[in-house]
Amino acid sequence: MRGTVYKSTGSWYKVKLENGEFIDCKLFGRFRTENLKSTNPVCVGDNVRVNITKNQVHQIEEIFDRNNYLIRKSVKLSKQYHLIASNIDVCFLIVTVKNPETSTMFIDRFLASTFSYNIETVLLFNKIDEIDYNDEKLIRLMNIYKNAGYKCLSISGKKSINIDHLKKVMINKSCVFSGHSGVGKSTLINKLDSEINIKTSPISESNLSGQHTTTFSEMYDLNFNARIIDTPGIKGFGLYDVKQNELRDFFKEFTKVQDCKFNNCLHFEEPGCQVKIKVDNGTISKSRYQNYITLLNEINNNYRI
Repeated sequence: MRGTVYKSTGSWYKVKLENGEFIDCKLFGRFRTENLKSTNPVCVGDNVRVNITKNQVHQIEEIFDRNNYLIRKSVKLSKQYHLIASNIDVCFLIVTVKNPETSTMFIDRFLASTFSYNIETVLLFNKIDEIDYNDEKLIRLMNIYKNAGYKCLSISGKKSINIDHLKKVMINKSCVFSGHSGVGKSTLINKLDSEINIKTSPISESNLSGQHTTTFSEMYDLNFNARIIDTPGIKGFGLYDVKQNELRDFFKEFTKVQDCKFNNCLHFEEPGCQVKIKVDNGTISKSRYQNYITLLNEINNNYRI
């Protein structure tokens, strides 16, 4: 039997079979020792083959090749990584300018990772009902990422602002919602489909940060022919196994600059660097470039993110 993983708790998996039936599965033992670099050999979005054991237990015995996957460095184990989701058509990074504030450093780490795995990423600026429509910070952030080549959409899950526009982008696609805890992922999913009722929690007033409501990644079939994967809130996002000379290729706007003096230019201290010239004249965002340099130094120092 073939199916798709809809939920992973680390010990069992909810799989939707090709006939539409949902079953709970265990993992075939060899997967726990085969891929030691991953903290979770199976993730939501994986296409799998399931068999029934002699004890009438559904068991995942094969994972089919992934088209792509969302990955981050393991929080506790620097040599390992954690798979967040796979086989993604579009990833939505939910950003808020306050309550909680999403930093450009977090955004740029995330975008570098998704770009490296060929995942289309759209930035959703949520909770615009809580700020002025002409808020300088919102406009500045949206301009930074539009100029870098990313689609940006201002929305409000709470007030249903631009939700119909978002649905049009999602139709016929497997999508991922990601971002810090408290940015409104669960509220937004509930608004997209009234039949889904994901638990939500208020922002902590003591530190204006989000409280975890989603514990495990889970996929939902939406009523307008789309699928969404809700992921646990992420405090930090560490790049995994990225080399210095690769990072420049993961900043979308850098890849369009072809006339640096040296072909192997890292856009750091080399003379004749056209990226630095474009930063100086404002064509490339200074914050994007500064975050790139920070990541470059972390890789060079083998810094544990």
